[in-house]
This record gives sequence, C-alpha cells and structure tokens, in this order.
Amino acid sequence: MTVVSTKTASFQPVGTVTGLEELRGLVNAAIDVLQDVAMRRTGPVAPGGPVAARTAAAAALPSCLLPSDADARTPFTDMIRAYAQWSVDLSHPAALARMQCPPAPVAVAAELVVAALNQSLHAWESGPFALELDRWVIEELAAVVGYSDQAGGTITAGGSISNLMAVLVARDNTLRAQLGLTAFQDGLATLKKRPVVLCSPATHFSIGRGVGITGIGEQHILRAPTDTVGRLIPSGVDRMLAELPEDQLPVMVIACAGATDLGWVDDLPALAEVARKHGVWLHADAAYGGGALFSDDLRGMLEGIAQADSVTLDLHKFGWTPASSAVFLVRDARTLDAMDQASTTLNAGDDKAAGFVGRYSTSVQATRRVNALKIATTMQALGRDGMAAMVDECHFLARHAASRLDEAPGVELASRPPLSTVVFRFTPPPGVDADDFNGKLRRELMTSGKALLARTSVPQENGASPVFLKMMLLNPATTVEELDTVIDEVLRFAASRQGVTDGP
Repeated sequence: MTVVSTKTASFQPVGTVTGLEELRGLVNAAIDVLQDVAMRRTGPVAPGGPVAARTAAAAALPSCLLPSDADARTPFTDMIRAYAQWSVDLSHPAALARMQCPPAPVAVAAELVVAALNQSLHAWESGPFALELDRWVIEELAAVVGYSDQAGGTITAGGSISNLMAVLVARDNTLRAQLGLTAFQDGLATLKKRPVVLCSPATHFSIGRGVGITGIGEQHILRAPTDTVGRLIPSGVDRMLAELPEDQLPVMVIACAGATDLGWVDDLPALAEVARKHGVWLHADAAYGGGALFSDDLRGMLEGIAQADSVTLDLHKFGWTPASSAVFLVRDARTLDAMDQASTTLNAGDDKAAGFVGRYSTSVQATRRVNALKIATTMQALGRDGMAAMVDECHFLARHAASRLDEAPGVELASRPPLSTVVFRFTPPPGVDADDFNGKLRRELMTSGKALLARTSVPQENGASPVFLKMMLLNPATTVEELDTVIDEVLRFAASRQGVTDGP
C-alpha cells in the first residue's frame, strides 16, 4: 500500500538552518516591538484597570484561534504588541506589587535557547547535557545553602511546587521510618495514625495546598505557638510534639526563612534541634528569604538553614531570572528515593546501570523544561560579588523607602524591612474606615497606571488583622531619586483621596 502525503503547510523546525534564520527574523521583529512599546510607556502598567485591559484584549485578539488562511508574521507582531502594551513593566520603579524581578538580559537570552532546543530532563535521550547541567546547578545551590555533597534536589516550576514536594518527601520518609509503609504503594487509608503537620499561622498558603494534595488534609495542619511577630516558639513546638495524642503522627515542622510580608526568619537552629529530638522532618521555606544567602551582610539572617532537611528557594524573586526558577533542595539526596517508586521505561534498571539516567525520579513532573540554563548563565554573568551587590541594593532601597514613609504624616509602618519588603498603611481621619481607604487607594493607584502596590493583612496583638499596603523592592537598578518620585506620587495620591473621602 502506498501512503501519499496530504501535507500542504510549509514547516521548518527551528533546529534547521532555515528555521533558525526564520527565528532570527521573528526575534528581531519582537524586540523592535518591545522597544517601541517601552519608549511609549508612561507608568508601570497601562491606565484604565480591568475594564480597559478587557477592552484592549477584546480589540486585539482575533476572532478565531485557528484561521483558515494563516500569515505567520503579521499576527505574531500584532499579538506581541498587544501583549507588551498591557504587560506590567517590571523594570519601572513604580512596579512594586509582586515578587517578580526584572530579569537580566543574559537570562532571557538563555530562555530563548532553551525554547529553541526544547530539551527535557525526564530521560537521558531527551537532553544529555541538560541533565548534567541540572545536576551541577543543584549541587552548586546546595553548597550555597551550606549542604554537603550528600545533598540533592530538583528545579521546580515555582515555590508552591517546591513546598508541595517538601510535604510529599517528608510524608513518605516519615511513614517509612516510623511505620514501615510506602505511601506511593500503600496509600494513607489504612493508617492507624493520622499524619499531622506543624507550622505557624503565617506559613505560606502553598503548604495548605500541598497538605491537601498529598492526602494529609488541611484540617490536620496544627498551628504551633508563635511570638508577637509571628515566629515559631521552639519551646512551644517542642511541647506540642511531646503532647501529641497517640493517634497522631507528626510528619514535619515547617519553618519560615523570610516571611513574604515582614521578612522575619524563624529560629532555625533551635527548631532543628527540636525536630531532631522528636525525629520529625524540618522544612525551611526560603522562597523569598533565600536571597539573603547571596549577601555577606544579610546571610546571617538564615543562620542554621543547612540544618533543615529540605529548603525551598525561588530565583525568580532574588536571582533576576524569568519565572520559573524555583528550587527544592534536600540535605540527603537519598530522601528523594520516594519519588522513584513507580517503575517505568524512564527508570529501567539496565539503562540506569549503563548510565542512561534521567531526572524523572527527582520531580513530580516527567517532561520539564531546562530552567537550569538561565540560572547558570545569570549567576556566571553576575558572579558572587554582583549577586551580593544587587541583593544589598534592594535592601538599601527598602530601608530608604521605609524611612521616607515613616516620616510622612498619616502613615503607619508595620516594621523595619529586614530584606526588601516595606509594609505600611495610611491612617485616614476619624470616621473613615482605614481598611476600606487603603484597599481603594491601592486599586485606584493601579487603575491610574501610576503605581502597583500589593496588599496584605498584618495581625495585631488585639486580634485584628488590618489591611496594609506593601512595596516589593526587587529592582536594584532603581535609583533613590526614582524611588523618591514614586513615594511622593503615592503620598500625593493618598492626600488627594483623603480630601475626596472627607467631602467638601
């Protein structure tokens, strides 16, 4: 039987000489569009808020995702322009809302190479050099944390996935050590003891999601005693572990190594001692605070982090790489064996023996992109001193912003920033609801396109959790003068809204 091709479309893969030349033209066209949009920007985001964004999207997006007669170049540049016009400009001094850093050019260039070559890490034949690069980056980052050469880990799609893996690995290693069970095969239904997780009320929401996904259940999160700031009290954790009912099995204690709001760090050495005493896994969530590891001046914040059984880092916060560049590290690489329970053609024994080993057994993903390349190229380009200087500059900018706001009338500062987050709120005149005022002020600032701020709630000793605003300083290229201009604009905006709120 003769098979006749019915192909009519012309397709050249990017790996061919012709495909690479087409890529060059598309990239140049995209950069031209991005430069044009950048020159026309008037703020960190286009003005108009959600209504304007939806209107712009409705006008720019084609009526059909799969047109019958396609032209590659024009729809591409049109889509790039629309996307760029309504993207947040992370390099703008007033883009202060989220933990998104402006990426280094070298990191973006590395992303292009990763996409063009489209390697994967799940099997040797999917990316031989990529696998070695991934292993090397993990080894190097483990050393930055202070782990020995016995450590292991994986690069993940985000801090939430890293924290999910922490719960998963802690669950499986604890059940094996304490009950001789393998959760992957045995499940949790037959357990005579209920796994529980100890953490503070300020623990990141991804932990709750991870506890739910892994079958432990959010209702089995036990909130341990904390001080007035929110840090775990090690003696309280010790007492809770000692007094747990017989039908409860502590799976892990989760320490915060840099709270995303106020920046504080739990007492890691003391918590490690408590965890060892009770044979419980200790995880340090340093997704944000891990940036301090790159600074000689700030590294002391994370004293004892190498005593944790596992650590979460996010290099798309401090690290100046595009998302996603998160990392999950373990003190002992053998604890990741729990991920390698399911036997597949990806981890066949004879292939392993011959050295054809992928990274499938270190991740919850199979196919996954090579995020190690942008991490490696960026850190090589910046160097230790460069990384330290950038972290220190962000810290300096945060302290400057905090001082400016603290001196301003009608502004309450939550605390002095240990790293790069500034949390504050405006205190409007009597009779005006402060939470409502700050919430509306933030939304109006975003709608105006003048500034992007985050919001949070800061627990008080009286039990209240009022709304605070938050500035995230992750752009070391911002000057003091530029930051002052942004702060002046926010203060003017707040003053004018107080007048509106008070009425004539």
